[in-house]
Amino acid sequence: MPKMIVSIDGVVIKEVQLTKDRTTLGRRPYNDVVIDNLAVSGEHAVLQMSGADVHIEDLNSTNGTYINGKAVKKQLLKHNDTVEIGKHKIKFLNEAQGAGFEKTMVIRPSAAPQADAPVAGGAAIKVISGAAAGREVVLVKVVTTIGKPGVAVAAITRRPHGYVVALVEGVDKPTLNEVPLDTEPQVLKNGDVLELAGTKMQFVTL
Repeated sequence: MPKMIVSIDGVVIKEVQLTKDRTTLGRRPYNDVVIDNLAVSGEHAVLQMSGADVHIEDLNSTNGTYINGKAVKKQLLKHNDTVEIGKHKIKFLNEAQGAGFEKTMVIRPSAAPQADAPVAGGAAIKVISGAAAGREVVLVKVVTTIGKPGVAVAAITRRPHGYVVALVEGVDKPTLNEVPLDTEPQVLKNGDVLELAGTKMQFVTL
């Protein structure tokens, strides 16, 4: 499965698996991949996946999109390409590019067992401590960010077979069931407890 490794100044800040036909990148929180930097446009670029091929298209961004140092409007990404957006570098990895069996898996999603979709009814986050205790937030977006910018922020991402959570930023790392989160996505299960910025929340499937 293709993936992107996002880094700034040589430090990896997140790793993103490409699971959808269309993945957006930008500064606004509703993007699939949020890059919170003023050099990045609100809607900067989009990745479009067809079989094992992934194209990147610049969405008329202010500072442009670069691949291996060259400005591009739309281009097919190759394994080990480096995409530059603002000060961020995104390494594109797609070891299965061109492999026939990978394309077959992508274009035949109906072959996947239905039992692999335990969260078909969606999920929510219930606040169980702090000033907002009792509040419930239904996870309607592909990516939902929670927390306080500058203190601790985590992102919950909906995938075809469930939800995952990963650290976005924070001096005080959020915890999942009292284990510190990092930028590697962790699978969420019904009843899991997240704690960040002094607030406890419970992940529940609907």
